[in-house]
Amino acid sequence: MTSAIMAFLHHLAAFTLTGSILYELVAFHKDLTLAEARRIQRMDIVYGISAAIVLIVGLLRVFNYEKGAPFYAQNLFFWTKMAGFALVALLSIYPTIRFLSWIKSLAKNEMPQMTDQEVSRIKLILRLEMVGIAIILLSAAMMARGVGML
Repeated sequence: MTSAIMAFLHHLAAFTLTGSILYELVAFHKDLTLAEARRIQRMDIVYGISAAIVLIVGLLRVFNYEKGAPFYAQNLFFWTKMAGFALVALLSIYPTIRFLSWIKSLAKNEMPQMTDQEVSRIKLILRLEMVGIAIILLSAAMMARGVGML
């Protein structure tokens, strides 16, 4: 029963993480309103919390609730999944820092200034994060079926 609950929590957090990035990708644009900018900041917080839950619960599953660490350690797709997770985490740093930098402006009910280049860079990063998530999902499906054993 505990294994099923851990799987549920892991999947719930993963879908929440994916939904929050997708929301940011769709909602983010050059001429945001104050309300839109605040929603993007909140979704980025949801993204960070869900990423932490995915990581913590995922590691608990590896070491305590599923096939055991030796199974995962010798699976190429496990390491691909971990590399994908790390890549998405690293990519998320820049947008998060930018969204956090809006706090003072938004507190004054002013929109932060963004250049076209900055908007394009953030949109590209959000797209790359979605590609990373697709790689993670493919790797998870392969790994769970024992494909990629070294």
